[in-house]
Amino acid sequence: MCTGMWQDYSINDEGRISTLRVEYNNKIHGNSVVSERCFIPGEVIYKFHNCRLINIPTYQTIQIGENEHLIDLDIMAYLNHSCMPNTFIDTKDLSIIAARSIMPGEDLTIFYPSTEWEMAKPFICQCKAPDCLGLIAGAKYLLPEILNRYHISLHISQMAYYDRVVLSGR
Repeated sequence: MCTGMWQDYSINDEGRISTLRVEYNNKIHGNSVVSERCFIPGEVIYKFHNCRLINIPTYQTIQIGENEHLIDLDIMAYLNHSCMPNTFIDTKDLSIIAARSIMPGEDLTIFYPSTEWEMAKPFICQCKAPDCLGLIAGAKYLLPEILNRYHISLHISQMAYYDRVVLSGR
């Protein structure tokens, strides 16, 4: 059972982020971010600090506003998608939060459409979750009842409302 504890999220002497490691050529997801300790639901796992803003999406950015995309130069490129994620991104505090208990050795995953309105590179999901969505193209292409299953960023909620209510007249 995870009890959790707060730790610094800085780069250690070996150039690794404490409490996390990047695993290359992982059998499940290719490259991935792996937990080195337990995290409890709601616990901050990582704060983005080595990043910059751009106005167009890439496959390695996190959308944090309608036209704001964050490039994290540390671990974001290794955080994989799952239709049953164990983390979510707090786009206001620029942090990764545990969505459920996470055990040491577990790959960290997020639901990409929770921050991405339209994916720069849509893909066929291979997470094998019972309710896997298959094609991941962004929140723009998902029904509200699907989005409601996830912790969705404020800008995605606002864009979904505008798209479905204001533009469609519903």
